[in-house]
Amino acid sequence: MKKKYLVILIDGMADYSLSELDGKTPLEEAETPALDRIAPEAKIGLVKTVPDNFPPGSDVANLSVLGYNPDRYYTGRSPYEALSIGVNLNEKDVIFRCNLVTLSENKKFKDRVMKDYSAGEISTEEAKELILECQDKLGNENLNFYPGVSYRHVLVWEQGKKDIQLTPPHDILEQRVTDYLPQGEGSEKLLKLMKKSVNFLPEHSVNSNRKKQNLPPANSIWLWGQGTQPDLPDFKDKFSVSGSVISAVDLVKGLGIAAGLKPIKVPGVTGRIDTNFRGKAETALKRFKKGDDFVFLHVEAADEASHQGDVDTKIKAIEKVDNLVLEYILNKMDSNNDDYSIMVLPDHYTPLCERTHVSDPVPFMIYRNYKKYNETGINSFSEKEAEKSDIFIKQGHKLINCFFDYHLLN
Repeated sequence: MKKKYLVILIDGMADYSLSELDGKTPLEEAETPALDRIAPEAKIGLVKTVPDNFPPGSDVANLSVLGYNPDRYYTGRSPYEALSIGVNLNEKDVIFRCNLVTLSENKKFKDRVMKDYSAGEISTEEAKELILECQDKLGNENLNFYPGVSYRHVLVWEQGKKDIQLTPPHDILEQRVTDYLPQGEGSEKLLKLMKKSVNFLPEHSVNSNRKKQNLPPANSIWLWGQGTQPDLPDFKDKFSVSGSVISAVDLVKGLGIAAGLKPIKVPGVTGRIDTNFRGKAETALKRFKKGDDFVFLHVEAADEASHQGDVDTKIKAIEKVDNLVLEYILNKMDSNNDDYSIMVLPDHYTPLCERTHVSDPVPFMIYRNYKKYNETGINSFSEKEAEKSDIFIKQGHKLINCFFDYHLLN
């Protein structure tokens, strides 16, 4: 019988102790009976998913978790998002993430404040109209805008400049953009695009309708996260397992595509708390039945809640993963008498107090139903419990090897 390997990555789940939770983290506060049931028989420890010389982005962290050393393979975030939405890239392209954001309405662009990095989590249908308008108004033979999902889109600049200093919009919420505008060679072109977008986006019918509904308007684009075409070794060649990736997020799907994993569509996935949690679990099980050895199941909702500073939604997101994903999968796989391994972890910390990513080592748990451990003394899965462990993987890209071979953790 083939062994099955499942990674459940709960994006941004790790957090700090909060006074409003009596010193607990959201993970500790959440009701997680499934996690706590397998924790005493699992290997639990810490892993550093973000090398010291990298910013703590989901791109770097997920690249590490999938077993690719960022020092060798990282070429930027946006190329993976472009791959996910079907953009054909060449080695001369520089690709940028293009957020639809809500800025304050100050007369001078540099005086505006970043009110919402997601324009109120604008719908994909609304966003597509706005990005197509950007292509019409701003695009040319060298600059092309491509619609993605919700507020996340792509700009491809043929023979563009890549060494431009750009800032993720979720890092500057409620701050004036003055000190975070593009800088460096080629920055003038990007800043011009951003400034021009505020001349036509606010009056678009999509935004007129949003204003009538008291929803944040997508009144500007924000460019960041540039990169060039990636070249990852095939996951199957590297680890001798074939599989798929399940995610609502273009970045993660694109990483999977670059690694040779099959991206699987699940109806109703959003990347938010209203996503189709159960559908993701059911789809993972279907992939195993179809012959996959490995499934990478990514859930974004906890990270989005952290960026919004919403503790209650973050707790709820963790609980939904536990109940609707992990518990369901455990019960189904046990009833099928499958031999399986499950690894649960976040990609990075996204503390509610910071509302952005930080690079602290994150907790991970590896559970095998056919090889249980009882000597750990750890009875639940949390940041603090993982800190008690003597297992610390300093190079995050080596964690996947431990997942496939338990002996490396001994």
